[in-house]
Amino acid sequence: MFPLFGIMKSSEVASVYFKDFHVLLIGVICLATSIEKWNLHKRIALRMVIIMGVNPGRLMMGFMLSCVFLSMWLSNTSTAAMVMPIVEAVLQQIMNAEAVTDVTQNTMNGFTNQALELHEKESVMKKLEEKGQIELECCKEEIVKEKENEQMKQKNKGMNGYCPDGDIQASKVEPDEAMKEEAVSKYKSEKDHNLCKGMCLCIAYSSTIGGLTTITGTSTNLIFAEQFNMHYPECHCINFGSWFILVLPMTVIIMVLSWVWLHIIYFGFNFSKALEFRKEKSNREKASIKLIEEAYKKLGPMGYPEIVTLTIFCFMAILWFTRNPGFFPGWFNLFPQYKGFATDSTVALLLGILFFILPAENPASVLKKRGEKEYTTLITWKEFQSCMPWEISLLVGGGFALAKGSEVSGLSLWVGSKLEPLGTLPVWVIVLVSCLIVTSVTEVASNPATITIFLPILVALSEATHINPLYLLIPSTLCTSFAFLLPVSNPPNAIVFGYGHLTVMDMVKAGLGVNIIGIVVVMIAISTWAIPLFDLKTYPSWAQDLRNATIP
Repeated sequence: MFPLFGIMKSSEVASVYFKDFHVLLIGVICLATSIEKWNLHKRIALRMVIIMGVNPGRLMMGFMLSCVFLSMWLSNTSTAAMVMPIVEAVLQQIMNAEAVTDVTQNTMNGFTNQALELHEKESVMKKLEEKGQIELECCKEEIVKEKENEQMKQKNKGMNGYCPDGDIQASKVEPDEAMKEEAVSKYKSEKDHNLCKGMCLCIAYSSTIGGLTTITGTSTNLIFAEQFNMHYPECHCINFGSWFILVLPMTVIIMVLSWVWLHIIYFGFNFSKALEFRKEKSNREKASIKLIEEAYKKLGPMGYPEIVTLTIFCFMAILWFTRNPGFFPGWFNLFPQYKGFATDSTVALLLGILFFILPAENPASVLKKRGEKEYTTLITWKEFQSCMPWEISLLVGGGFALAKGSEVSGLSLWVGSKLEPLGTLPVWVIVLVSCLIVTSVTEVASNPATITIFLPILVALSEATHINPLYLLIPSTLCTSFAFLLPVSNPPNAIVFGYGHLTVMDMVKAGLGVNIIGIVVVMIAISTWAIPLFDLKTYPSWAQDLRNATIP
């Protein structure tokens, strides 16, 4: 529409649709594609959980640490989609172990079981166990199956509409009664249900929290970095290293406080069990750790493609961090005559291309089988295309075009002039109001769309009120990711909600607390260690002063 109304030429609009952001995104997706293809993410997640232990509180922390680390480098959606199947398998194993424990305890205490055959099998199991002729686990699984079958038979007695496949005809049973019966049969106790809720929510929230840490962690961070560099090309203060130093402490604090909040809601105030690493484990813990260890063993030893992917990943992170960290000279300074030529996207694209070149097998075996087997690389273009979020690329390109049009047409100056009266308010109030507005909108709109809409307005607001733009833009960008309230707020929420353990009110109750934690931590950070890091108290020379600007 810009060319149609004479705001910008078609060539000018098209040129902003593919920026530095897109090249950086391509390199990151190359890395993410290889990580997913060779199951490096599963190895990292399972190893983290094994180290942390399987007590419900520690298990939650273990999965949160895994998700936070993975979402720093992968998309939040991919992280949640990868880890949730592992979590679901662990939850089912824990609940089955609890059922076996109850059966065993009832037998030891002298309780009679209504199913005589089941009681006999328990006695046989004990005798065979003493003789060492069978494994305990096999019989326990058989007991659980028999017990579930007996309960199902008793539950279905007297029901007129019993189908051969075990489903109950909807016409014969009231919907409310069916839902109640399903809830009772799905979870043995409220403790099991709370365990499932807490684990699901911790995956959704930590997948989002981890993405805050790096520029490449979320699309909102990337959009902010690109739009900021487009508005202020003379400022080189936003890069991978400076952002990481600023946000890493926030991520750690938000993650720990979110863990405390979820632990209080679903596991109570007793943190002693989660914090003590006792040698003796319960049956639930033994069952879950066994499942996790078996899943880890199935991965086998680290193969050649995993080692190469991990090496490139580490090398990419090091080059990003040391390009221009700010507190020591980076490799960026080795090319003083080409200042501004090399960016984070340079590193991403250079190393990302290697995934299409390096072989998926050990070079020695490739040379031996030369001519016998087709040469395969770590990833293929088809695999890359399946992971590349082209819709995000177009959405972000449209946002860049919108921002450029607002600048060329003078809309930014006009909006800024209308916002000048806000300059009489304290800075922290302006920042807090901006964070609250952005957080509210992002609950019902996509994060990329929210940041695309608000960034030009916030830039004009900061210039009109003579506030360092970073003072306003950084906290607002971070708060755009705080979409924790609803299943539709962001993809990780929708993924965990789809497993059926949560209701909307569960997410609202827990998400409201995490939202408040996030906003408070961001406000504290932007008022403390962020000030000396970016000199936020000083209005920079690279920013326009709208107080002296004329509106066209």
